Amino acid sequence: MIYLAGVTPAPRDRFGRVQKEIAKVALGAETSVVWEKHTSPGRVIATLRRGGWKVAAVEQDTHSKNYRNFKTGDRTLFIFGNEVRGLPSSVLKKCNAIIEIPMHGKKESLNVSVAAGIILFSAVSHSGVANRGIS
Repeated sequence: MIYLAGVTPAPRDRFGRVQKEIAKVALGAETSVVWEKHTSPGRVIATLRRGGWKVAAVEQDTHSKNYRNFKTGDRTLFIFGNEVRGLPSSVLKKCNAIIEIPMHGKKESLNVSVAAGIILFSAVSHSGVANRGIS
């Protein structure tokens, strides 16, 4: 399941029309991946935490830990933020953990799709379970 929140575009607009730009690049995945659109990530986080989910923000922060040291469970929600602004502190405060991908060289961040690929592949390959994500 993928939860889309805030300004993240969805495969269908608010009127239920297919977003042609997303359909073009998703190559059909938008019809096979279960997703929900929400106005606020806070409500999704609160609901899942009440249901026993562990919530991990993927963000560079003074409190972040290397993603390789983060242990996922069978109920882990990963939150990915805006590529430029990142995640707001109000969202970070609602998470159980903040994890980051160590960077080498002059660049300080990765494209969010690349970061999501690294984090989700690592989580699934090390835990063998399905996880959820918010974009």
